[in-house]
Amino acid sequence: MSDLCEEFTHSASLEFKAIVDRIDAIIQASDVNLDCAIKWGQLTYANHGDFHHWICAVKITRHFVGLTFHFGGLLADPAGVLIAGTSKFGRKIEYRHIDDVDARIILGFIHQALEKLDYFMANWREIQQEG
Repeated sequence: MSDLCEEFTHSASLEFKAIVDRIDAIIQASDVNLDCAIKWGQLTYANHGDFHHWICAVKITRHFVGLTFHFGGLLADPAGVLIAGTSKFGRKIEYRHIDDVDARIILGFIHQALEKLDYFMANWREIQQEG
């Protein structure tokens, strides 16, 4: 477990610590090369240090570990695993058990997000105003 993950999960249950560590290990071992920092109470991943337009973030609640994609509403989700919240853009996956963490799904969404990052940055205001 990285020092940042250790700091982030210091008060979490062992199961939730394991989930966060697995998600972080998947991202760190991949070809995406995202920067990571604790921002807004979340373990946040950004492309080239641009945390204003972050890609995804991990949040620990009492009931699950959430992996939120900043503009997940723009991502294709044929398996229907992303959950919409109150945000126009944000979508999340909820994990309660480490066996639920699937590297293929996580990396697929991250790659899509990186492909759509420029589009999101250029058009987010217009997208937000659409009904």
